[in-house]
Amino acid sequence: MKEPSPELTVDAGERAEPPDFDALEDPADLIRGERTRDDFFDTVLGLDSPATVSDIADRAGHGVDAAREYLEWFARMGIVAQVTDSPATYERNDGYLRWRRVQQLQSQYTVDELLSALETERAADEEFTTTFEVDSPSDISIAAYASATDQPVADVWEELSSWQTTRRRIDLLERALTTDSGTATDERTAV
Repeated sequence: MKEPSPELTVDAGERAEPPDFDALEDPADLIRGERTRDDFFDTVLGLDSPATVSDIADRAGHGVDAAREYLEWFARMGIVAQVTDSPATYERNDGYLRWRRVQQLQSQYTVDELLSALETERAADEEFTTTFEVDSPSDISIAAYASATDQPVADVWEELSSWQTTRRRIDLLERALTTDSGTATDERTAV
């Protein structure tokens, strides 16, 4: 058996002393690194309006210094935008999230799959248009439509929400199809 190198061995004096566990890094701190980032990421994704650094720190369950560090990093990546300087407030960058979703669609699906999904969503959109007899879900008053058609308000709301989701999907699919270069399209189709 091969002997370990000298820097990995201990002498008799070192064996007599117990290890200094306080000098070792807490395993929770080692694990916390990824978790902290995720906590701040989840928090900023849930922002509906600009929030201060301390508010974001509270929501994430971490310190203000860590919040400031992560928010500056997220701002450089485009995930959040700094709204004010004093006090520093940040808001979620919805444009980044749409761009990220388009990137995921392009990387996960072929052009043919995207076209098929777009056709399905377009057909659903036409069906909603026919059902509600308007061009947009925002043209419908939920309460008035429910009353006029003798339907529960919750059912009308659910259908209109589905129509809005269909419109968002169409927008994402069209972006995924139109922001692609011809070369990348050919490569993804060939896979």
